[in-house]
Amino acid sequence: MRKVLKNKKGIVGIEAAIVLIAFIIVAAALSYVVINMGFYITQKTKDTMQSGLDESLSALQPDGLAAGKTNDEGYIEWIIFPVKLSVGKEGLDLKKEAIVVSVYLPNATLLNIYNGVYMDSVEVDCDVLIMRLSEACGMNETDMAMFVIYNGDSDTVLEPTEKAFLIVHLNSTVADVPGARHTVADYETFKIEVKGAKGSALTVVRTAPGGMPKNTYVNMG
Repeated sequence: MRKVLKNKKGIVGIEAAIVLIAFIIVAAALSYVVINMGFYITQKTKDTMQSGLDESLSALQPDGLAAGKTNDEGYIEWIIFPVKLSVGKEGLDLKKEAIVVSVYLPNATLLNIYNGVYMDSVEVDCDVLIMRLSEACGMNETDMAMFVIYNGDSDTVLEPTEKAFLIVHLNSTVADVPGARHTVADYETFKIEVKGAKGSALTVVRTAPGGMPKNTYVNMG
């Protein structure tokens, strides 16, 4: 009888140990799942916050003074302003399909006049550059905006070591609207928005100075 009881106690002890080990294994597995889920949620939260931050910041930023060139009437017909990549950005494709340039004028709104990157020889003299853009793209005949990249490597991607100038032409006449113009007169305010595939739009707001002479460049700040 004592031997039977001893054997039963031994069996009960082994069963208890097996149950305890099973509980430990299940607890370890659950702990692993919980920890991994915590890491996953933390990473997703970090990615979401980074995406939100990227969308709230513009990929481009101004990099110098904007300039305007007046026409025979003393109105600003050409606008030139320099931009570069914002800090932390690796590159931005400036091809026609990836950028939208909108111009908001006192008497008109031009939703998208962007025509891509001028890829031919880059001129140092702005008057010569305007002439080349007019000859190659007919830019002087319509409302149009184009980027020109300096220090570039012959592609449409703006990189941290490169600098770009946005050239904007505004028509002095508007088809089918007699007397209308898109050019900018003294003390008029205009806004230009440049929107890329990622990030918020770069917005430039300027007011034309008074007493602008004809056929000359004016500092827009």
